[in-house]
Amino acid sequence: MKLRKTNTHLNQLALNLYKISSETKANLWSRIADDLLMPTRQRRLVNVFKLNLYSKDGDVIVVPGKVLGTGDLNHQVTVAAFGFSKSAIEKIKNAKGNVMTIPELIQKNPKGKDVKIFG
Repeated sequence: MKLRKTNTHLNQLALNLYKISSETKANLWSRIADDLLMPTRQRRLVNVFKLNLYSKDGDVIVVPGKVLGTGDLNHQVTVAAFGFSKSAIEKIKNAKGNVMTIPELIQKNPKGKDVKIFG
């Protein structure tokens, strides 16, 4: 597979996601890798208010892009993403939620069970 991104961290993450997907038979990870390898202008940007609107208390969410800090969050969620703004991290943590990277989520939940893709 030929990766055309100049961000080596993004390329390595995508390769790891494809590898985990084939090992665990969880198509979720290959879908996230495909989304991360989209052109930059098509990459996902999700604001905190959308997390609040479309999630429930205790949900595990993965964003194949960046989480931005517009809006408020009033329930506890676990969010894994490629990137976070500082205000988004603060708002998620103030709501007693968890912020993690996608590789951290893979270590905790390699099968991707009960994980929602946002964006």
